[in-house]
Amino acid sequence: MSENIHIVAASAQHTHTVIFLHGRGSNAREFASEFFESQASDGQFITEIFPGFKWVYPCATIRHAETEDEDMHQWFDMAFIWEIMRKEAEEVGGMNKVILAGISQGCATAIIALLAGGARVAAFIGFSSWLPFEQEILHIATEAFTIKADPVKGIRNLLFPNEHPGPGFPDCGSNVSQVPVLVEHAEDDDTVPFQNGAMLRDGLRALGMRIDWQQYTDGGHWVNEPQGIDDMARFVTKCLARSSKRGLSTVVDSRDEIQPAS
Repeated sequence: MSENIHIVAASAQHTHTVIFLHGRGSNAREFASEFFESQASDGQFITEIFPGFKWVYPCATIRHAETEDEDMHQWFDMAFIWEIMRKEAEEVGGMNKVILAGISQGCATAIIALLAGGARVAAFIGFSSWLPFEQEILHIATEAFTIKADPVKGIRNLLFPNEHPGPGFPDCGSNVSQVPVLVEHAEDDDTVPFQNGAMLRDGLRALGMRIDWQQYTDGGHWVNEPQGIDDMARFVTKCLARSSKRGLSTVVDSRDEIQPAS
């Protein structure tokens, strides 16, 4: 698909795909290597818990960071994420078999891509992050409940008020509020304050999304081990079981598919 994507294939029959965005200053290979070293309380690695998962790690392009006055990997290109989501959904058999995830700036980018895209993926998982455009999105959420405005269209208009977003922009339904979300944040995170994670939780709840919120006393700007991995495994297992009961593992609503704009 692209040299800017690091892929770890499933070790068993491929059933689902996780698209996982790294944080600012990291890169796809480095983040994948570090995340795969994380273990659950029983000693298992996440790839052992979910052997049928394919892991897709996009890599952000290198841009100059004014704050640090240096070049580093930073996320800004949502069209890149939308294209990956569309292609991975085609391969695995539907958007309902794709899990979107991210940490730090990768999570912030992924959640906006999800909200603006409107696709009903299997689940969203976010670590140590925040909600971009928080106040604007809260206003959009209020309008969605008071005048029945479409929150997906509102977020699209927020991001692209006077122009077409370009190739790869999704054309799909507004089922994003039905996507189950896991948000994890450690209280001792000294990079992204814990309160930012709580505001991410509250903002998504205001949009009507189901949030599984997990906070930890320690863990820093990373995934808490082993409890955070346990919670992630529990959440994913629960989501897959719920999808199976609804029959979503075999039935795909075409409105949930991301299609390139004509």
